[in-house]
Amino acid sequence: MANTACFIIVGRNDIPIYEAEVGSAAKREDAAQLHQFILHAALDVVQDLAWTTSAMFLKSVDRFNDLVVSVVQVLNVCFFLNLSTHTRLMLLHDSRNEDGIKSFFQEVHELYIKILLNPLYLPGSRITSSHFDTKVRALARKYL
Repeated sequence: MANTACFIIVGRNDIPIYEAEVGSAAKREDAAQLHQFILHAALDVVQDLAWTTSAMFLKSVDRFNDLVVSVVQVLNVCFFLNLSTHTRLMLLHDSRNEDGIKSFFQEVHELYIKILLNPLYLPGSRITSSHFDTKVRALARKYL
């Protein structure tokens, strides 16, 4: 079964720090831009929900046709740089597998924490690690 999925990590000031098309559906030439647009449009909804819920995992914050946006909100505190950032892990998908989506988010969050613990990584900068990208894509194949 072909599925559509686009994963993005959004840092402070709504700046994307990682993006990946992780679905197995056939790629259309304008699909990447459409997926980015849908995810960035959902950021407003996520910001409104952040004030009304204390949950980290937001199952379905926005919909576009048969695509659903799911979000995990993460508060990162970096004591040695005296910095705290509000990061959102966002997934645009057409899957109904809620447990798989939650497991995907949990494992990607662990990978993201490992990136943050790297002393050579500046929090808020783009994640360019090919190892991170390979792991995220493997997790997407496993859970989505």
